[in-house]
Amino acid sequence: MRILFLSRWYPYPANNGSKLRIFNLLRGLSLHHEIDLVSFYEPAEGQPDQQSLGEVCRSVQVVPWHEYDPNSLRAIRGFFSFLPRSILDTYSPEMSQALHGTMGGEKYDLIIASQIDMAIYAVELKDVPILLEEAELGIYAQKARQSSPLKKRLRHNLTWWKYRRYLRFLFSKISTATVVSQQEKDLLQSAVPEARKVVIIPNCMRLQDYEGFSVEARPDSLIYTGSFRYDVNYEAMNWFVQEVFPLIQAQLPQADLIITGDPDGKRLPAGNYLTQTGVVSDVRPWLAAARVALAPLQTGGGTRLKILEAMALRTPVVSTSKGAEGLEAQQGVHLLIADSPQDFANAVLRLLQDDELHQQLAAAGFDLVKQKYNWDAVLPDFLQLAEETARIGARMPETDR
Repeated sequence: MRILFLSRWYPYPANNGSKLRIFNLLRGLSLHHEIDLVSFYEPAEGQPDQQSLGEVCRSVQVVPWHEYDPNSLRAIRGFFSFLPRSILDTYSPEMSQALHGTMGGEKYDLIIASQIDMAIYAVELKDVPILLEEAELGIYAQKARQSSPLKKRLRHNLTWWKYRRYLRFLFSKISTATVVSQQEKDLLQSAVPEARKVVIIPNCMRLQDYEGFSVEARPDSLIYTGSFRYDVNYEAMNWFVQEVFPLIQAQLPQADLIITGDPDGKRLPAGNYLTQTGVVSDVRPWLAAARVALAPLQTGGGTRLKILEAMALRTPVVSTSKGAEGLEAQQGVHLLIADSPQDFANAVLRLLQDDELHQQLAAAGFDLVKQKYNWDAVLPDFLQLAEETARIGARMPETDR
């Protein structure tokens, strides 16, 4: 098949969870089909290396991403629109023009739109079946349910209502979507009854990519991998540094914390033995060298590739319930789960001090990834879904897409 793949994230280097998933899907698809990639890229990261994807994509086009600015004129006007403000503000005429130019000279069997941000461009393109890849709604639903005070909760409820309305429009054009967990599937189908076919394709690892990183972990070392450009990551580490880390250091003053990823100008409370590396070219050596990986997330949806990546490197994980949501991981077997500051600190201290528990979780976490979250096992399901979407969509009249 000829496939047009639309990506919110430029997938090389694969230095965050979204990029990693996209890169692995592209690599798997390229073994059987021809792929043309049209992708946003982050201007702050510089011009992307397009040649690096030459082995997996027939062609690559890139367009700069415009970050959502809630104070922009377009976003303010969005208060009076039925569309979500972020969709209005980040809409890129340049991306639309690039796609229409690509479609003008090529015939495609399928469009894959990776994440909801790209769906608006996919539905502009006519007469080609669309697969919406990784439709994640959890963060919007959670904020609508849990935000406080009342004014903030009302604003998030309005956003959630707009997203549901927007998605009902999208699914009048899109017949198939993937999500990463049963929780996300249930949420999407309850919020958008028009989503007729929703298939779980979990986040996975390609274990071959994690061989050769086995090193002895530094004593008393903690790591968190995540860009603060995603507010969920900043929220998680702000909570950890303020509420949890002091409890750990009260017992182990030498405990040190490394945070990788773009800080995005966001500050954390100053503290001893806290290092922010910024963006690193390869997070695997950092994760492999840490004694404990952290996932203290408070909000968000989907499943956490940062947890699976740590497990693939045999680095035990301490997570909140929200961080571990959607994974078939058992408390005390594959990882430790704790939600209060004291319980989270106690769990981290156990792993720092108990070698037997550390070894047990490291082995069980790796086995979980190998059995349940391994691209070698899951990718054939995605390839079959892509082929079915193209075949069935080709037979559907345009009005039914």
